[in-house]
Amino acid sequence: MSNFHSELQQTRNEVDRLVTNWQTLLDAMPEMVVLLRNDFVIEYMNRSARERFGDLCSRECSDDFRQICEDCAAFFDGEPDRIAAGSRNRLVETVINDVPVEYSAVPFVGYTGALLLMLVMRDISQHKLQEREILEFNTNIEEILEQKIAELKESEEIRARLSRQVNSLKSRLGHYHDADKMVGSSRKMRELREMIHQVAKSDATILITGESGTGKELVANLVKETSNRCDKPFLKINCNAINDSILESDLFGYEKGAFTGATSRKKGKFEIVDGGTIFLDEIGDISPRMQASLLRVLQNGEIVRVGGTEPVQVNVRVIAATNVDLARAVQENKFRLDLYYRLNIINIEIPPLRERKEDIVELVSYFVKHYREAFKKEIDFVPQSIINRLLMHDWPGNVRELENLIQRAVLMARGKMITEQDLFFDQFSSKTDTGTAKIDVQSKLGVLPLKGILAEFEEDVIKQALRKHQGNVSKAAAELKVGKTALYDKMKRYGISAKAIKKGY
Repeated sequence: MSNFHSELQQTRNEVDRLVTNWQTLLDAMPEMVVLLRNDFVIEYMNRSARERFGDLCSRECSDDFRQICEDCAAFFDGEPDRIAAGSRNRLVETVINDVPVEYSAVPFVGYTGALLLMLVMRDISQHKLQEREILEFNTNIEEILEQKIAELKESEEIRARLSRQVNSLKSRLGHYHDADKMVGSSRKMRELREMIHQVAKSDATILITGESGTGKELVANLVKETSNRCDKPFLKINCNAINDSILESDLFGYEKGAFTGATSRKKGKFEIVDGGTIFLDEIGDISPRMQASLLRVLQNGEIVRVGGTEPVQVNVRVIAATNVDLARAVQENKFRLDLYYRLNIINIEIPPLRERKEDIVELVSYFVKHYREAFKKEIDFVPQSIINRLLMHDWPGNVRELENLIQRAVLMARGKMITEQDLFFDQFSSKTDTGTAKIDVQSKLGVLPLKGILAEFEEDVIKQALRKHQGNVSKAAAELKVGKTALYDKMKRYGISAKAIKKGY
């Protein structure tokens, strides 16, 4: 008998332990849990329920949970299937004691074998508040839209102004996108950005020069979008892509009967963009006749339509761009000197990529990110060996060539990194910049003393050794045959960071 009592006590202890653990778990839940007996008395409430409704244990539920009486009655009347088809497998919204909740009702068997009903509830007060705020917000938006529509109906002038504002916002979004695309933190790129900011606010004519592929159109976009005409029309014309006679009629317009097919007067681009900005790309390739017509616009602010005689006043800012040496073209009588002076009031010269190779790492990172998203690739690493090879290239095609190379490499890459096999350099460009070191030294002769030249050479050698060993100072010191401490001293003197080099900077 004593064994029986002992086992019974152990069983009771085990049951008590399980009940305690069960209650601890329920108290840890953020949801509110309530157990109802078949006499509609609240058997148990977890901590979340007690904190929200107070301790209602041993009270009849009808006083506080009358909104869910239907589920209770269905269960305790012997119809638990109706619960299963109802709130058991879905959340039901109701209000209990002025608290909006979602609940589900689940049949539950207590440890004594009694039938219980478990209510699992979640407070949705915050959710309801957010719904009201969204509804109010939508109502306010609708009222604002109705007001704007009324204004548009009242005045065509207001409609046109709002339209210009929308276009300006779109242009500004494009400007931010273009600003992101002007990648590079080298000294030359910082000076370029400063100059754009300095000259953009004026209405002076700007001539953008630079080799092909350096980003002249990007600079033109940034000038326009930071100018006082940022919300005015902006047109881009590639002068080299259009036949000379078509270009003239396109820019200056034509009168009825000016040529076969001219059945009515047509405005040219200068009239259409009046008050705004026009970008004339490849300006160095226009004919002498077009040069004379363009000179009139820049000198007098007027155009004459093809087939017409009366001048038409226009107010247009001109941004021109070319990769042609206009000064030499003037000497060779291929370009008008007076037009050159009118265009070259402000000259923005974009440096070629070979003169700002410190920007290559940033450019590679930008293009890899852009094209891996475009091509749905998972490339997340560019080996230092690839970076070194790109740094050695002379880039005759400039940023455009680098972008095309990275685009192809990302497309061809099979793994998560770009390999040597993925690089396809243009057949017309040299693969390495073998003369760079010699040219750099020659350019410093007579400018820096020998000590200064040697210091720059030493700094470059240290950087190359660190890049080769991915920023490992010990390995770089061993290769350079100097002590690790001595190498650290030299790195400190030249401001070289092994951590930055390891990251590819």
